[in-house]
Amino acid sequence: METDCVTVTGYVLEQKKKYPGASGELTILLNTLLTAVKACAAAVRKAGIAKLYGLAGSSNTTGDDQKKLDVLANELFINMLKSSYTIYAMASEENENLIEVEVPKQGKYIICFDPLDGSSNIDCLVTIGSIFGIWKKPENAHTPLECVLQSGENLRCAGYAVYGSACMLVLAMRDGVNGFTLDPSIGEFILTAPNMQMPKMGAKGAQRIYSINEGYAKYWDKATAEYVQSKKFPEGKDKPFANRYVGSMVADVHRTLLYGGVFMYPGTKEAKDGKIRLLYESIPMSFVVEKAGGASTNGQHSILKIQPETIHQRSPVFLGYKEETEIIEKLYEKYPRGTWAYD
Repeated sequence: METDCVTVTGYVLEQKKKYPGASGELTILLNTLLTAVKACAAAVRKAGIAKLYGLAGSSNTTGDDQKKLDVLANELFINMLKSSYTIYAMASEENENLIEVEVPKQGKYIICFDPLDGSSNIDCLVTIGSIFGIWKKPENAHTPLECVLQSGENLRCAGYAVYGSACMLVLAMRDGVNGFTLDPSIGEFILTAPNMQMPKMGAKGAQRIYSINEGYAKYWDKATAEYVQSKKFPEGKDKPFANRYVGSMVADVHRTLLYGGVFMYPGTKEAKDGKIRLLYESIPMSFVVEKAGGASTNGQHSILKIQPETIHQRSPVFLGYKEETEIIEKLYEKYPRGTWAYD
């Protein structure tokens, strides 16, 4: 057994020393978040035995059918975060309106989260996860909604938990990205991937992978269609990109972060802004990828530059190699959004 390991708490406390004026509230918040993640990981592992598979009989704000685990994970996150005394307001994929915290329990942080991403894959045991982004309450904000609707440029930290063959927490702060794996024997997240960096395109070990749901190709715009075509049938002697698509954003982005490539969820004829939500999916994931040396774009500029106007606002999203996101942006200059590939 490793006797000199670094836990998430130890890592965050070490970072806190770099900021002498820090109150320690963020450390408390992250500890509470870890407890919610551990509870979700345990629920996912025993879902079949505890009869947590299947639909809950309701749908969330974006029209997706809610699974029983969706509802459980959402309640875990909300109740635990409220009891941390560090949250001013929060937003969840599963709640139509923002969630306000009772005045005696209010803190100075804002959190937006997807408690269980990829939940359509729950019943077939595919990797799923939780995504979160944490902001500080702006001093000049007058309403909770103003506090929640912040761009990714103001993020204090963001990350995601992967519930797969192991449970891993990937945490991005302003100085970089680190990965922590849950050791079930002691119930702690241990630092196993310090200073995570996305492979540089063309470097040894970097993979050429594009990740997109090709079943929707009929509804793509011209920029997306031309880009994917160029990856499948490259000019000259270049090898084509491989296609990998799980259908769970956490799983697809995690693979992109570790192996390289590009993840795409463009706008389509049927969903002109795509299906990925900004506040609790695109922005936190873009923050992680950019802090790890990758890039993000909505076709025009970084996802982190978008100012959200509503809690459940959506946006096209492209994440991965900087060189590839630049190619995508040039294609959108050539074919503006709404120029469809197939009429």
